[in-house]
Amino acid sequence: MNAPGRAAAQPQEEADELVGRTGEPFEFPVELGKIREFARAVASRDVAYTDGSVTPPTFLMAADLWQSRANSPWGDHPRALARTLHAEQEFVFTGPPPAAGTTLRGQSRIDRRYTKHGRRGGTMTFTEVVTEYRDEQDRVIAEVRSTTVETSKAART
Repeated sequence: MNAPGRAAAQPQEEADELVGRTGEPFEFPVELGKIREFARAVASRDVAYTDGSVTPPTFLMAADLWQSRANSPWGDHPRALARTLHAEQEFVFTGPPPAAGTTLRGQSRIDRRYTKHGRRGGTMTFTEVVTEYRDEQDRVIAEVRSTTVETSKAART
């Protein structure tokens, strides 16, 4: 909610050479042991996860561990990681989450970039990266949307 008399900052979308850029596709084998480890790490006791019939919805984040720099849509573009914050993560499935034994093919792309002016001054650049996951039949089974924010000023410590 905004303070009285203060309007919300509107995003400014501009042409950006990074939008549409993709990383190399990668394979992500969905293994029963990894599903069980992930479920245990998030303190879930759901039987569907221990028998591998489906994965926890956020399990696709484990795919980050299977990727190299070539799979990143950022390529060699310099990023100020000291000023970058994770803002949001969204998981959209076209059906049930994948089961153990499935091999997924993922590919990430920079989908959208926009700026907003912060209340404390400075510009915030938002970047939305979408990773699309396909099954062995080349059907899209999920999209993971990650939003990061790069601030123009370093955080105060």
